[in-house]
Amino acid sequence: MPGVFNLSVDEAVKEVREAHSLGVLSVILFGLPEKKDEIATGAWANDGIVQQAARAIKREVPDAILMGDVCLCEYMSHGHCGIVEAAPQSLGAAVASPPAATTEYEIVNDATLELLARTSVSLARAGIDIIAPSDMMDGRVAAIRKGLDEAGLANTPILSYAAKFASGFYGPFREAADSAPQFGDRRSYQMDGANFREAMREIELDLEEGADMIMVKPAMPYLDVIAAARERFDVPLAAYQVSGEYAMIEAAARNNWIDRERVMMESLLSIRRAGASIILTYYAKEAARLLG
Repeated sequence: MPGVFNLSVDEAVKEVREAHSLGVLSVILFGLPEKKDEIATGAWANDGIVQQAARAIKREVPDAILMGDVCLCEYMSHGHCGIVEAAPQSLGAAVASPPAATTEYEIVNDATLELLARTSVSLARAGIDIIAPSDMMDGRVAAIRKGLDEAGLANTPILSYAAKFASGFYGPFREAADSAPQFGDRRSYQMDGANFREAMREIELDLEEGADMIMVKPAMPYLDVIAAARERFDVPLAAYQVSGEYAMIEAAARNNWIDRERVMMESLLSIRRAGASIILTYYAKEAARLLG
């Protein structure tokens, strides 16, 4: 991903300050912990890397609107978005955690919700303004909403990755964040790209559970989903132009196959035209310079 870097806390502060000066008022934070484990401790620890960054950014750029991605994959030793256990092979079989790479496994949905809620509260207390769960566990929005309310953080909004598809476009990010699953894949909890009706149902369920905003991810391969969501749901609608979308434009431009600046802006326009009121993109600063 040319031009995109993992940043230390001090460099993240500089990045947010520059973005803010260009008119990019909101950023979303992802974290890479020093150590990973089987319960994603780095995600919800008070001194976690995102918590540290949020506090530092708020000290230096207090007007910045900080979104915090809530998922456990970057913090789990196995790279999945939830707690993993070996699937029982027969009635009464012992359950081990985590399984070996060759063992049948399952994602333990309900136990994961507790960690997601704990992470959300920790991030909000550190200064994150908007909680953005991307894990795709069932019931996560309700669990997070309950956790925030009980912690006295009832005014913290939730931007749910409501329609997050099991996509091949996430590859560059997973490599950069060292978050690819060590075994299996995420198709059991992320969405089937062919199932349009499920996307609408997932969005509806998240709104019923208390989401304030919704997101479709990826963006360009799912412009029809963005358009349908815009037509059906009267809430702020985000779309995430993901790493693979960015990388394709960059690779083609470096081979002089396309006009980079023109295609970059055309891609963002297509997402906006489809109905997104919020765009998450690696091109934010560059687009802001051109628009300004």
